[in-house]
Amino acid sequence: MIAETVCSAVSAAGLGVAAVTAYRKRFLAAARIAAYALVPLGLVMTGVVGWLADTALSPTAWAGFGVLGVAWALFATTRAVERRRGGTRAERKAARAAGRDAVAPAASAPSLGPATRPAAPPASAPRSSTSGDDFSDIEAILKKHGI
Repeated sequence: MIAETVCSAVSAAGLGVAAVTAYRKRFLAAARIAAYALVPLGLVMTGVVGWLADTALSPTAWAGFGVLGVAWALFATTRAVERRRGGTRAERKAARAAGRDAVAPAASAPSLGPATRPAAPPASAPRSSTSGDDFSDIEAILKKHGI
């Protein structure tokens, strides 16, 4: 009974503030204040306030809120641990299997041989400009890179 009275008084006060705001020609703000002021009155008329008042004084309801809080804490903790580990066991196993089944597993291995340079051709030897010579250069480059 007291909760309904308080909500009705808050609604009346809010509507009074809305009327003063409308008198000052601030109609948009007055309409917004009136909307907020009517919410407690609507809650009283629908019976929500009575239900909340009964729930607030019920030890069973508070125990239920406690159980919900514990459930939420457990959920949040398990999610945090799962993120730190990098997913569930099945997800880690699938990631390892995907790593083993790579298309070119040796692609990241260096393909260069020893760090010796081949001797430069003598400057006096003339180069022929045939197409076979061009392809031999390309073949040498490809062999150097292991392709």
